[in-house]
Amino acid sequence: MNKRKLCSAVLALWGTTVVFAQEGILREKEKINELEEVVISDSKFKLKREQSGKVITKIIAQDLERSQGQSVAAVLDRVAGIELNGSSSVAGQNLGYFIRGGRDRQVVIRVDGITVSDPSSIAGNYDLRLLAIDQVQEIEILKGASSTLYGSGAATAVINIISKSAGKSAISAQFSSSIGTNQSQEDQGYDVTEFINAASIHGTVGKMNYKASFSNHYADGLSAATPLEGDTSNTRFENDPFSKYNVSAKLGYQITENFKCHVFGNLDRYTNEFDQGSGAEGQNKSSSEQLRAGSYWEYTYPNGSFVFADSYALLERVFETDFPSKSESRVYTFDAYTKYIFFEKLHAVLGANGSYSDYNDFSANERGQVLTQTINDHQADFDIIDPYLNLVYTSGFGLNINAGGRLNTHSAYGTHFVYSINPSYSYTFGSHTLKGLASYSTAYITPSLFQLYAPSFGNETLEPEENATIEGGIELSFAKKARVSVVYFSREENNFIDFVTDSEGSGYKNVTDQFRAEGVEVVWNAKCLNDKLALRANYTYTKIDSDLLASKRVRIPEHKINATLGYQCTPKTFTSVSYQFTEDRKDQFFNTATFVSEAVQLDAYGVLDFYASHKIIDNFTIYATITNITNEAYQEVIGFSTQGRNVRLGINLSF
Repeated sequence: MNKRKLCSAVLALWGTTVVFAQEGILREKEKINELEEVVISDSKFKLKREQSGKVITKIIAQDLERSQGQSVAAVLDRVAGIELNGSSSVAGQNLGYFIRGGRDRQVVIRVDGITVSDPSSIAGNYDLRLLAIDQVQEIEILKGASSTLYGSGAATAVINIISKSAGKSAISAQFSSSIGTNQSQEDQGYDVTEFINAASIHGTVGKMNYKASFSNHYADGLSAATPLEGDTSNTRFENDPFSKYNVSAKLGYQITENFKCHVFGNLDRYTNEFDQGSGAEGQNKSSSEQLRAGSYWEYTYPNGSFVFADSYALLERVFETDFPSKSESRVYTFDAYTKYIFFEKLHAVLGANGSYSDYNDFSANERGQVLTQTINDHQADFDIIDPYLNLVYTSGFGLNINAGGRLNTHSAYGTHFVYSINPSYSYTFGSHTLKGLASYSTAYITPSLFQLYAPSFGNETLEPEENATIEGGIELSFAKKARVSVVYFSREENNFIDFVTDSEGSGYKNVTDQFRAEGVEVVWNAKCLNDKLALRANYTYTKIDSDLLASKRVRIPEHKINATLGYQCTPKTFTSVSYQFTEDRKDQFFNTATFVSEAVQLDAYGVLDFYASHKIIDNFTIYATITNITNEAYQEVIGFSTQGRNVRLGINLSF
């Protein structure tokens, strides 16, 4: 498809939405979701928002439907306080999780109530590239140290991802498909090189419910690396394609009125080509695969319930480079807890969280050689069992207190106690609510298996990191039509683990100086014109206070702004524009010509996107997106490509 045809198709689709907006044909009453009022992440109870001592962000199903064609990482990157570096680059680009000045290891990701991870990765964190956004129902983000409820690693944020559940009908199905461009700022040929498809079938028959889904994503047309400034070598950078598929199944059963369970399984796999490094072309390939299965059991009784959830995952990563390698890891995780409400005011959670992980690693010195084992799972293995207790007191007159403690019990590092205290007070006047909040919480992060046992770079004498976070802020809600919140945070780290090159060589070490990050997060959501017009905006200020830890400031913007303006033109037609501004950031790269790491500065940039959808009939919707409308040239990582102006057309069908 050439540029003229594709642009004509986009204009035709936009014209259709305008016609329907003007004529108002086939109008029907469509429910507009009010601002969310129930939160779970900070207590594991369903509490009204004014009873929570945290400012929690919820990305609901409607938001995800309007983010089709994007990755989970790209959606999260628009949340206040979150910088998911690499989310606007090639589809296979490594992701950096920067939240409140923290790094990948300080973020816990949970899927359907279970923490997910990859023991073989450098940070031990879960790879969001494995997830398919079409399988996600909603996401809840809890920022701040949350180790009391969620264990080691929950120092800056917990991202709770809830997958879609079965419908109430005996059988239902959904299908979605989209095509789009995937091009850089310099290449604006508008060739269709990206395809995303998803299908699912689900339903409820008697006491049993089921769901099965499949999706695939293929993208080509964009090179991972791009020339560095001043490069005159005229290197030809070839495209680096990305291919992913996801298969999942869930089967549930209502055993009795008070007892239910479900089992699940999923297979996620992607392959991608990537370049040699910053500004350097290369012929490299990688693949990542996850086979994961588990269960969920819940028994309810008067004033409480007991929950047991677990999962077992097998992960494999393969890198075909000049120094090929393969890793195989296993992780079993469970969370068992009981919830009870005393006198309708005291909510108690008593539980135990466990994790058992290990991995094998294989490598060779050059392409084509047979891989030999370099890390053995008998040595590289962790066992963690953490009992915890959390209490929430809701006074009924506005005062709320959330407090708890957890005893981290680690097979290599013994025991460590973490705790949190989070008071808040809500004052209601008319239909409005003003909430003030404060918190102090600690976190404990053990080194990853890779950091301990990697050949040449591992260090078995590493000490765990320790974090302490102070928060304070206010949230004002106006009649459920508008909400504004302002939160200040200050976080301190000790024993930060960094990759260090000095006179003793290169490897992972504890950096002895104390590191501090502080900042402000402002969030504003509002609706008007009978809920037809909605504005969502946020601003994040992050200050890194450490002269010695230069690597801690890499790719973290001091100022970042997100804003989305949506308008429900008719009950069937919706349009929105989104803008993201990211200030200049520091970065560093390894110069392959001089063999020295060099510091650089990435320029500030702003990206403007457009989205439109129209419901042709009740079960058939079409949509279109234009991303980076101004074709802004920028980089998230020095020497690597980002997406220029791109267009996508898609359909959604349900029956």
